[in-house]
Amino acid sequence: MIESSTRPAGGRRRLWVWIALCAAAVLALWLFWPRGADQSGGRGFRGGAGQATPVSVVAVTSGRIDRALRALGTVTAPATVTIRSRVDGPLQSLHFTDGQSVQAGDLLAVIDPRPFQIQLQQAQGQQAQHAAQLENARLDLARYERLFKQDSVARQQLDAARAQVRELQGQAKIDQAAVDDARLQLGYTRITAPVSGRLGLRKVDVGNMVHASDADGLVVLTQNQPIDVVFAIAQTRLPALLAARRADLGLQAQLLGQAGGPVLATGQLIAVDNQIDVATGTVQLKARFDNADESLFPNQFVQVRLRLGLEDGLVLPLRAVQRGSAGEYVYRVDAQRKAHVVPVTTGVDDGNQVVIESGVQAGDSIVLEGTDRLREGSLVEIVTPQAAAAGPDAAPAAKAPADGGSQRGTADAAPPAGGAPKGPAS
Repeated sequence: MIESSTRPAGGRRRLWVWIALCAAAVLALWLFWPRGADQSGGRGFRGGAGQATPVSVVAVTSGRIDRALRALGTVTAPATVTIRSRVDGPLQSLHFTDGQSVQAGDLLAVIDPRPFQIQLQQAQGQQAQHAAQLENARLDLARYERLFKQDSVARQQLDAARAQVRELQGQAKIDQAAVDDARLQLGYTRITAPVSGRLGLRKVDVGNMVHASDADGLVVLTQNQPIDVVFAIAQTRLPALLAARRADLGLQAQLLGQAGGPVLATGQLIAVDNQIDVATGTVQLKARFDNADESLFPNQFVQVRLRLGLEDGLVLPLRAVQRGSAGEYVYRVDAQRKAHVVPVTTGVDDGNQVVIESGVQAGDSIVLEGTDRLREGSLVEIVTPQAAAAGPDAAPAAKAPADGGSQRGTADAAPPAGGAPKGPAS
């Protein structure tokens, strides 16, 4: 019975040992099996000897573009007013709602006017009292002048009467000033809007005591029709801007959303700052917009496109220009279908095309699509823009090069020999 029960257990152990050995052999075979010829021979990845990168090109042409400067700007209100009371007293009533649009002169709030009405009445009573004294002094002066002509009074009495009249005339001016001041203080109890605009949220409720020294005030009023946008441009763009402004004082400015898109508003440039910010090397500009639909709000971020007029020159699509640590450059394709890095100096652009001021000549073939797979001296194959955009993904996938480069595999067919690079697809 013992022998019959131990033999099957020993067989199972041997079976598991064989399974483990087979698994180890398969793993070793997978790890150390030599790679195929397509990976070691350089035919399975982009960048091997004789392999061309598919690109689309565009020719440098002479043309005319609508010059424009682009910048990020901030919407600012032409006037921002914190509505405060000019006198101390209890807030009697409010005549606006939160967020209401108001016109200049509209009544906003009323401070209890009764103490100021009493002060006005006191000043008017004092004025009436002194006016009566002045009238009596003038009558006395007239009598003394008649008596002096009759040699009935001394000259000293006449001079004293004249001085009394002048003193009371001065007091009359003081009284009038006191009345005007009391009337002004009474007028301050009615708080009106100094400019047209939109109110914010009220800071004080009816019944509270308000003071002229309150920092928060009653409410904040911002003018939003028209409204301004402040933005900055590099100092290198300033000569072109000033030249265009001399030709047309009202340069057109367009606003786009922060992510681009359609034009939000159209206005005019109204001011250029009088100095350059030495910390940033930029100069600030201000443009004004009607904002009839009130779509622009203070402190909103927008993209500004300032149009400078038309300009002739060598132009390229804006996306053909690359930017690196050394500046702007393009890939120019020579007659041997090799791409070369060419530094360029760009001018203004219209959002689609850019003026090339130096670095290329008319007729040069510039890589438009496929630049991410190029290096200096890379062999290229000129294809249609659609094929270049598809890249090697349209072909069967291949392994990446052993050096870890970013170039990917292409078709095995070698590029046609000789010939100048083809122009861009029509």
